[in-house]
Amino acid sequence: MHGTPPTGRQAGRQNAPLAGFTVGVTAARRADELGALLQRRGATVLHAPALRIVPLADDSELLAATKELIDHAPDVVIATTAIGFRGWVEAADGWGFGEALLKCLRGVELLARGPKVKGAIRAAGLTEKWSPSSESMAEVLEKLLDDGVDGKRIALQLHGEPLPGFIESLRAGGAEVVGVPVYRWMPPEDLAPVDRLLDATVARGVDALTFTSAPAAASFLARAEDRGMATELLAALRHDVLSACVGPVTALPLQARGVDTVQPERFRLGPLVQVLCQELPSRARTLPIAGHRVEIRGHAVLVDDELRPVPPAGMSLLRALVRRPGWVVSRAELLRALPGAGSDEHAVETAMARLRTALGAPKLVQTVVKRGYRLALDPAAESKYSD
Repeated sequence: MHGTPPTGRQAGRQNAPLAGFTVGVTAARRADELGALLQRRGATVLHAPALRIVPLADDSELLAATKELIDHAPDVVIATTAIGFRGWVEAADGWGFGEALLKCLRGVELLARGPKVKGAIRAAGLTEKWSPSSESMAEVLEKLLDDGVDGKRIALQLHGEPLPGFIESLRAGGAEVVGVPVYRWMPPEDLAPVDRLLDATVARGVDALTFTSAPAAASFLARAEDRGMATELLAALRHDVLSACVGPVTALPLQARGVDTVQPERFRLGPLVQVLCQELPSRARTLPIAGHRVEIRGHAVLVDDELRPVPPAGMSLLRALVRRPGWVVSRAELLRALPGAGSDEHAVETAMARLRTALGAPKLVQTVVKRGYRLALDPAAESKYSD
């Protein structure tokens, strides 16, 4: 999914909170839903699934784990996600083991991580024995250890998310833990979209990346390693490109590499988009220039609340000028800010002409003869930035 940059004539999106920003979506599941939420708020969306899900019907590991549990029933089964539990039961049905699996689950202590999982369990005609109020796996672990796990056989429905210390703690308490690998993650078959998103991130062509699963975050980082660009990617994520994660577990692979992340209090797509709607505009630079209110966003500029898309070269020049508002910036320095311009100072003049046209207010940027260019900062603001 590729969004189209909004134009100044699209009145409905003029004041959209994400207008002018580009957001990368790494999700494999529900990417269309997330992309639509972002585009509705004005964002340009670049979609590159960082992983793919192994189809359940083809998953020999899940089939083997299911047969093993039917033949040798565990004492406890922990259901961690609604979609994972439903998928497991449906896959077993497709293999002809549906009734046998349900019979097995009726005879064990069935724990549900949260209300959505409880709904999936009850829809299958089963009843959970206990569920934490917090939807926290830490609370599930605490209950199991308090009840005692020594000698127990515990089956854990996995869903691709890391569970730091969970299995290790159960085994340390004397339990045998059997993993049920529902929805295993693999690298995408087509790596070209991921590579394009990596390149855009390193070039600061995106303002934020969204992650909805820890495996996607880990896969994105691993692909950067494979391409020898991990250092550049981490520099972008640590300083310029916002990493927005659906929850704290999803953020773990990024935080382990020193990347700060933001996440909503409620671990859902809607609240994730709301976090971006708060964070990205708050990072935009707003200045009073030549009698106009100018807000510099990712790939566009708001001039008196009118959205003006700006070409990449123009944005590079504008950002160089904004670093020292009101001060003259030499052509040589602006040339260094232009990607791939070489040593031809004429490239600065061409890009500057296009920038002025894009802004729709040529007097925002002044030419200082034989010296360079400057933003025409309003006199009241001059003293603030010259002190």
